[in-house]
Amino acid sequence: MAITISVLDQSPIYPGETAVHAFAHTVQLAQKSEELGFKRFWVSEHHDSDTVAGSSPEVLISYLLAKTNHIRIGSGGIMLQHYSPYKVAENFNVLASLAPGRVDLGIGRAPGGLPRSTQALQQGVQQQATLTDKIVELEKYVYNRLEEQHPLSGLRAAPLTETPPELYILGASTGSAEIAAKLGLPYVFSLFINGDENIALEAIRTYRNFFDASHGTTPQIIVAVSVIVADTHQEAEALAGSHKLVKIHLASGKTLTLGTLEQAEEFGRQAGESYTIEEQEPAIIKGTKETVRDKLLELEERSGISEFIITSNIQPFDKRVHSYELLSEALSEVKTEV
Repeated sequence: MAITISVLDQSPIYPGETAVHAFAHTVQLAQKSEELGFKRFWVSEHHDSDTVAGSSPEVLISYLLAKTNHIRIGSGGIMLQHYSPYKVAENFNVLASLAPGRVDLGIGRAPGGLPRSTQALQQGVQQQATLTDKIVELEKYVYNRLEEQHPLSGLRAAPLTETPPELYILGASTGSAEIAAKLGLPYVFSLFINGDENIALEAIRTYRNFFDASHGTTPQIIVAVSVIVADTHQEAEALAGSHKLVKIHLASGKTLTLGTLEQAEEFGRQAGESYTIEEQEPAIIKGTKETVRDKLLELEERSGISEFIITSNIQPFDKRVHSYELLSEALSEVKTEV
């Protein structure tokens, strides 16, 4: 089973640079990903951040579609809890009409920012539906399947397209895997966020065991991993730096992953409830192309998953590009050996 590589880019803003530089890097990386033959290129959604620029995936996706030719472009993901499913469906139907067969709609379950940005995004919302209910509603609009007994029967998320965007559920727990399975939708496990390979494998098993084939679909799973490839092990370690995976555990029972300890502390302050913070070593597959290739092949064998979405938050930018080039070379060598 050959490994398929896709890319998730979070448009990081490096020290001394601005969002202008970050988006220019994202465009260049999308074009490089297409050149290297990767399957898809996704962008993320973050709010009120000084370190990542991508607050509006829909806008960025439209630009990336215009700057590339055939690679699939999508969201990793849209934070649906903040938005009307109908409006999200309209946005992505427009994108799918502009570039038929090239648009992915990944749905995320995290807030994508601190509590104050959530408050701003949900201003005026009187009654909040569950995320699962919103996903169900979104699917009906995207695929024009609103039932006759629905209160808004006859409504369409125009423009309708013969090749609607492909819908994916993103998550980092067995709970998210079960939601995707019961809805019969493709699932992406974010190992770079969760950091525990055993939980990833359990989520994959859960998805397969609970998958509801009555929707007329078949199981489809992708694993998102952080990867750093360099010419030497020493350089890969240096590029990885001393970053930690920072999780905040709120008294209400929620657990979220933040970029830094300072962000976690600010999240707790804005949330207005007691919390604890946990720092872990990040789950990064790093080393030379041989080392990374072997690790991906091992993960493929353990999980039965053949597609990986790779994120590489490396600075400077040329090292990030080189990491993807080395990764492409490593997997090309696997195909040659086979």
